[in-house]
Amino acid sequence: MRLVKDIPHERFKIQIFNYNAKYIVKIELGQFEQTFKIGETDVYGVEDVERMITPELLANAIKRFVEMRADWEVAFKQKNIES
Repeated sequence: MRLVKDIPHERFKIQIFNYNAKYIVKIELGQFEQTFKIGETDVYGVEDVERMITPELLANAIKRFVEMRADWEVAFKQKNIES
């Protein structure tokens, strides 16, 4: 997997990779990450992919990160119950 671009952001670590004829957008926040894949033939280049990373996408991503954290906390608490 080849790193194509780091996108500066005050809250997230955002990177675009190229792998197996796909662009992969990785958005990280703390210990959690979300990935989005799009075929190289579906866009005109990394600039198109970068334009897809909109404030709306990032607002939705933060909501998912909150849900992910809540799910993980429940799983973490249950690990001692089921042992």
